[in-house]
This record gives sequence, structure tokens and C-alpha cells, in this order.
Amino acid sequence: MTVSTITQTTQYLTFKLEDEVFALDISKVREVLDFTTVTKVPRTPDFMRGVINLRGSVVPVVDMRLKFGMTKTEKTVNTCVIIVEISLDGERIVLGALADSVQEVIELEPAQIEPAPRIGTRLKTEFIKGMGRRDEHFIIILDIDRIFSSDELALVTDVKEATAADAAE
Repeated sequence: MTVSTITQTTQYLTFKLEDEVFALDISKVREVLDFTTVTKVPRTPDFMRGVINLRGSVVPVVDMRLKFGMTKTEKTVNTCVIIVEISLDGERIVLGALADSVQEVIELEPAQIEPAPRIGTRLKTEFIKGMGRRDEHFIIILDIDRIFSSDELALVTDVKEATAADAAE
């Protein structure tokens, strides 16, 4: 999805990773949880911190800082897990996105959103819907459906299923 497809005022949940502010379309967000104990799953990528129990369901938790090449998220009083719903090949996947803190829900009009910068061909920015402008600050609007490759999401789904099977035994 590109900026040209954003034709109406949309609400976004903003959150911080290091000093940067990111945003997700509120329609993709189910809820925000305090960061609790995450059960590490062996042989998973570094960015996958493990799984949590969300009302009886196994939900994989991904460290967004690690996914974006930053340092690992350290637990603070503000650290939280944003429960999002991702679409992949018509299937819905529930995932926890670990963030330093959640800021607020904001509304951005199409005129406040600019296209993602083109930074050559080596740096992939297709997961950025656009750059929201609020006052003098930029907010990186993410397309959560494009942050993870289908291989990474398949791995997350496999981990979820394996963990759920282990819990059932």
C-alpha cells in the first residue's frame, strides 16, 4: 500500500523504538499489553523473542527494534506488547510487537502523509506506508503486513503451532 492509496483521514497508534516514532493503522491493532514474561522458543531468529499466553492462545512476540536493526529492547516500566493482526495470503496471523513505549492514537489526513523516501535499491522500504508529518516531527507509518517476509511469518506460525501442541500434551 502506498501513500496514493491513503485517501481519507486515518487513525494511527504511535509508538517509540529508540528515539524514533512509528505508527500503525489502528485497524490492525487489537490491544496493547504491559510487557510480561515471554517464553523463549529455541532455534528461532533473534528478532523473535518468544511467545506469550493471551487468554489461552499462544501469541508470538517479535522485538521490533531487532527487526529494524536496532539494539534489543530492554524491559522498562513503559515497555509494551502491541497485539496486531497481520494478513498473509488471506490468512490472519496474531502477533505481538514489542515496543519501547506506546505514545497515543492520532489522526492523520492524506495531506499530512508523504511517500517513503527512496534510498537506492539496497535498502528495502516497502514496509513503510509513508511519512506522517505532525508539527515539525516525522512519524514513520508502517505497513505491518509487509514488515515480515512470508518465510518469517511461516516460521512464526510454525512456532505458535508447536508451542500450542506442547501445551496440549
